Amino acid sequence: MSAYQQQLNDKIRYLSELFQGLDFPEIQVFESPEQHYRMRAEFRVWHEGGEIFYAMFERGQKASGASLVRRDQFDAADTAINALMPRLIAAVTEQPILKNRWYAVEFLATLSGEMLLTMIYHKKLDAEWEATARALQEQLGVWIIGRSRGQKLVLTQDFVTEILRVGNQDFRYRQIEGSFTQPNARVCEKMLAWACESAEGLGGDMLELYCGNGNFTLPLAKQFQRVLATEVSKTSVNAALWNIEANRSHNVKIARLSAEEFTEAYTQNREFRRLQEQGVVLADYRFSTIFADPPRAGIDDETLKLVAQFDNVIYISCNPETLRSNLEKLTQTHSIERAALFDQFPFTHHIESGVLLKRK
Repeated sequence: MSAYQQQLNDKIRYLSELFQGLDFPEIQVFESPEQHYRMRAEFRVWHEGGEIFYAMFERGQKASGASLVRRDQFDAADTAINALMPRLIAAVTEQPILKNRWYAVEFLATLSGEMLLTMIYHKKLDAEWEATARALQEQLGVWIIGRSRGQKLVLTQDFVTEILRVGNQDFRYRQIEGSFTQPNARVCEKMLAWACESAEGLGGDMLELYCGNGNFTLPLAKQFQRVLATEVSKTSVNAALWNIEANRSHNVKIARLSAEEFTEAYTQNREFRRLQEQGVVLADYRFSTIFADPPRAGIDDETLKLVAQFDNVIYISCNPETLRSNLEKLTQTHSIERAALFDQFPFTHHIESGVLLKRK
């Protein structure tokens, strides 16, 4: 048995044991590629004599120089990142203005072929750095951002456009530097497909909580008459609005509210001018389904009461423990129809899972 299959089996066993006591269906398992699955990678840049190289902290070690490990290549990272790593080091080595006090670098790759580099420095970035970095950007065929304390220099743009395929359709996503995106694009495509299959035939309108840049929103919108998606981050909302327009998802509206705020609005305990400004009239919707992809803390108690009011619940979780806690309450009114494990983070303890619940 391969090391990958062993770690995946351990996750399956853990989930099965965690959900004992609930009427839980067989877990569908969606594997990851064993290598080159990460579309994001971050490295320290280590200076030793006249040489520079990438370094990463060993897992579980404290952030000290003693725990840094040299990384000329990184098997977990996308092939495009690995191909660019030596080219970037070689190019910067020849340019003292780029090399001097270069501290770290972040790679953001895409299946579409676009790449964004964020080069982080312990010095003020001036016009000379910018001119040299522009030449490097042209040489490497990537977008470059320079950062130092209190400084962000965007040479051309601070985003990439990703293309994810779900079923027989491509969806375009603007992914902004520093904002959250799913790091494993191939598993992300499987997650989107599973969510869409779970939504087939549910009809009516859908409410989405924690929509981010619209990752799930866009393909799910094909399954419903209308979708109202909520997100509190301005950066994510702006990306989602661009994505809605780029994919011509004209049955989607975004409400810039947290899940807690939306619960207050939905229960008519509080009015929000933001809803009026965005042309959202809650009374116009006929929701059949709620979709939630909450942070690690899970869904708070008040929002969970809102979720329980919907006939159908599609729940994507990045923390099985909080999912288990939320299901203790949701299974009082709903039954679990489908369950899935998505190996979004191979060779780590992190588990991404999904459930479809229907009212009893």
